[in-house]
Amino acid sequence: MFSRIKEDIHCVFERDPAARSVWEVLTCYPGFHALQMHRVWHGFWSMGLRWFARFGSHVTRFLTGIEIHPGATIGRRVFIDHGMGVVIGETAEIGDDCTLYHGVTLGGVSWNQGKRHPTLGKGVVVGAGAKILGPFVVGDGAKVGSNSVVVKPVPPGATVVGIPARLVEPHQAEAGRMAFDAYAVSGDLDDPLNKVLLTLGSRTEDIDSRLEEILRRLQELEGAPGDQEAPKRAAGGRH
Repeated sequence: MFSRIKEDIHCVFERDPAARSVWEVLTCYPGFHALQMHRVWHGFWSMGLRWFARFGSHVTRFLTGIEIHPGATIGRRVFIDHGMGVVIGETAEIGDDCTLYHGVTLGGVSWNQGKRHPTLGKGVVVGAGAKILGPFVVGDGAKVGSNSVVVKPVPPGATVVGIPARLVEPHQAEAGRMAFDAYAVSGDLDDPLNKVLLTLGSRTEDIDSRLEEILRRLQELEGAPGDQEAPKRAAGGRH
C-alpha cells in the first residue's frame, strides 16, 4: 500500500510543475485523495459490500469533487490533475500511467448490463472537459484533446480532437522535447480538416480571380467597335 502511495506522489511531481513538496501533495491535491479513497471503496465493492462502497464513493465525491464508481478499475501511477467534475463509470478501466484533467467523463451510452464504459490503455492523456463515451478502447499512449467527444476506438499513440473526435497529425517531435503534453494537445498539431478548409479557401480565391478575368474580357468584347456595328447590319438585312 505504501509503495503505491509513493508512486502516486512521485507521478504528481513528474506531471505537475506546481507541486512543491510532498506535504503539499498529501494535503492539497484532490485527485490524489480521490484515488487513495477509491482503492478502499473498490476493495469493499470486490468483497460484495456494494452499498457501503457506493456510500463511500459518494462521500469522496462530496470531499473532492471527483466521482469514481467503486466498481471502476484503475491502474498504477494514475494522475488526476485539478480533478473537479471528473466522472468515471462503473465498468471503466484505466491503465497504468494515465493522466486525466478536470471535467473528464468516462461514461456509458447504454442501459444494458455488462461493459458500458471505455477502457484506457497505458499512458493515455485526457484533456480537460473531454468526454469518452462507450465500451471501446483508447489505445496505449493516445491523447484526447480538451473538450473532445470520443465515441469510437482510438488507435495507440494517436491524438484526437474535436466533436466528434477525429485524428490529427503531429509534426515530428523536436529534439529534447518532453513526451508528455499537458492537456493532451500541443501547438504544433496539423488538423486534417483544417488543411482541407485551407485548401478549399485557396481554390475559391483562384476561381474568383478567374471569374473576374472572364468578366473583364467579356466587357472588353462588348465594348469593341466591330461588335457595336454587328446588330445594325443584322437589322438592315431584315429590311
